[in-house]
Amino acid sequence: MPSASRRSVLMGIAFKAPFTWRVSIRTASNPASISPRCNHCDKGPRAAFERLVVVAIDEKVAALLIAGDLFDGQVRSARTAAFLAGQLSRLREAGILVYLIKGNHDAESPVTGAVDMPDNVHVFTARGGKHQLSDEVWIHGVSFKDRHEPNSLLDRFDAPVAGAINIAMLHTSLAGAPGHDPYAPCTVAELSAMGFDYWALGHVHLRQIHATTPWIVMPGTPQGRDIGEAGRKSATMLTIQDGRIEIEEVPTSGVTFEHRTIVLGADVETDDEIRAAMRDTIMNAAEACQDPAGVIRLHMTGAPERHWQILRDRDVWTETAREIARETGRLWLDKLVLDLAAPDAARDAGSALSELGTLMGDVRGEEAFASDTEATLGAVLGAVPAEVRARVAPDEEAARAFAARCAAAGAEMVRARLGGVGR
Repeated sequence: MPSASRRSVLMGIAFKAPFTWRVSIRTASNPASISPRCNHCDKGPRAAFERLVVVAIDEKVAALLIAGDLFDGQVRSARTAAFLAGQLSRLREAGILVYLIKGNHDAESPVTGAVDMPDNVHVFTARGGKHQLSDEVWIHGVSFKDRHEPNSLLDRFDAPVAGAINIAMLHTSLAGAPGHDPYAPCTVAELSAMGFDYWALGHVHLRQIHATTPWIVMPGTPQGRDIGEAGRKSATMLTIQDGRIEIEEVPTSGVTFEHRTIVLGADVETDDEIRAAMRDTIMNAAEACQDPAGVIRLHMTGAPERHWQILRDRDVWTETAREIARETGRLWLDKLVLDLAAPDAARDAGSALSELGTLMGDVRGEEAFASDTEATLGAVLGAVPAEVRARVAPDEEAARAFAARCAAAGAEMVRARLGGVGR
């Protein structure tokens, strides 16, 4: 329990505790292709954790709650253990308690048991339990015992303490979330019926407030790890005053991942015009970026007259975009996606190129070709992590659609290689 002076402040003014989802302090948050260029990206997850610690100390919070997946799976790093111990000790020196539950990644991580936690850290077990933070506040939590938790964990929670504010910590995918395997499934209605005042959830990367009576909050990840986790990331500050709960979002990310779109009209005729459009888009992204660094994925769309040439010279335009981003001093290019259409398909009707396009379209429509394409794609997706696979092809229908898009893109590239010659 906090000291008497801390309790008097908590009871008389406010209790604050920043809730965070996942602080994967081992794994870099960016693709390998950009890490040599982006120092912020390489240190992103650890820097986000340090920001949480700074916020906690500056705001003089009573506790920091971490709702699972502090570690990133099967990693073995003494450096990670030392980093964590140092940050937790900073909180201890400031008189701040830390409450931790283990998620699916913690359950498989050898580092979890290797860190000698300072005495200000309370780790809830898989049996569940509660801990009194102050005279009026109790923290409840249940950890994962194993890597997979296919069943609900709600029956492991103690009943809320009567006459107190009860905060419950749970690592869960709720009733299901895109890009996430099911873990400790439960519904918002089931959580609401448990009698707790606040549910501090973990597991899903996207911030979402599911309910306000009681509060059911999935704060998301404090640092995006790739372009699939776009936008500025944060933790959630909870304040209790006179028995009422208020929350606010606290930015924590040092790197923002963003999508930006360049639309090319049919009247775009020169390379200079394309470069100008690209520069405007990237510079606007740099100006809008609120974090120290940003990673952008550019999507080029439209039906420009030079459609085939742009597709043919994809590598040139990618390097052009990369160089412009580098000039900003704070942006890095993830990739350039070309989603261009021919301005006038009728113009090429009857040409050899048009006939080739028709032939490739007929082949793509054959059942045997589609089956082969889907099998090849399935083999590739089988080698990637489950969360990536779920994002690309969450079910058989999505996998078939993705295979069809890949085949269409390949045919388009063949036409671009031929159609761009001499133009």
